[in-house]
Amino acid sequence: MPPARRLTLAYFARRVCNAVTRYMGVLILACSALALWKPELFRWVAPYVTPLLGCIMFGMGMTLRLRDFSMVFARPRPLLLGLAAQFVCMPLLAFVLCRLFNLPPQLAMGVILVGTAPGGTASNVLTFIAKGDVPYSVALTSVATVVSLGLMPLLTWLLGGVWVPVDMGGLFFSILKIVVIPVILGLAAHRFCEGLTGRALPFLPTASALTITLVVAGIMAINAHSILHADAAIFLVVICHNLLGMGLGYTVARLWHFDEPRRRALCFEVGTQNSGLATALALAHFTPVAAIAGALFSVWQNISGALVSNYFHAHTPQPGQPEKR
Repeated sequence: MPPARRLTLAYFARRVCNAVTRYMGVLILACSALALWKPELFRWVAPYVTPLLGCIMFGMGMTLRLRDFSMVFARPRPLLLGLAAQFVCMPLLAFVLCRLFNLPPQLAMGVILVGTAPGGTASNVLTFIAKGDVPYSVALTSVATVVSLGLMPLLTWLLGGVWVPVDMGGLFFSILKIVVIPVILGLAAHRFCEGLTGRALPFLPTASALTITLVVAGIMAINAHSILHADAAIFLVVICHNLLGMGLGYTVARLWHFDEPRRRALCFEVGTQNSGLATALALAHFTPVAAIAGALFSVWQNISGALVSNYFHAHTPQPGQPEKR
């Protein structure tokens, strides 16, 4: 193929990938609506939710290097504060909202699973669009994902056990299989197959966006009847959970004197959850009804995240004061 044509195809591919990544919310919304209208188009995805999420985590691992985690040891304060915001705000918000709206047990368990999940990879994309602190976002997502191996089963047992019995051991091994092992394999691929991963990296955000879309559509398809006949309370809970999470993330970052790019990053890290993981755990350990909250959250957080990130994108961060050590 002539060099000029290769350049043209590469340019076109980059444009398509950028468009898919930036308008991921619209894509998820469209496919989710199609899944509710014609569930048979996406029901086949349900048995593959776990391996698909593993693929996303593997891709995230490929974007990392061991030295990326040096930030944790060199300047641990921002990471520790970010983790505290992530694993305090969202679980407690989930518990309070379930109580306030008096959700049925299985629906409440789904909301709790979303609340105790780590931040999602979509937060990194949204932070990039919002002109936020992307290295901080990636580091926090990565560390939160590893920490969730212990915290997610514990918090789910403490908060969700009020409604439904929780198998902490089962959750632990599911998270190990879906999250930790694929991330470690991705890190190894980056270390030992650098040439191959280097060529794949530009396309990973798009691949993740398409995979997330497929997972959400599959969950919507198998729960189409339940979602279409669900009480309005679950929709309100999901919307409030996400918006309050983003608001709290930005607010606590401001109280901790983070600069504006880092505030934007923490806004998305706290409010944007790995709802795909929550959905997979709900299907594996509870009932399809418990997966409704995760599916709805996946759709809504990408809509709200796209709106907020584009608002931030239009307002360039002003240089801030150095944050306190």
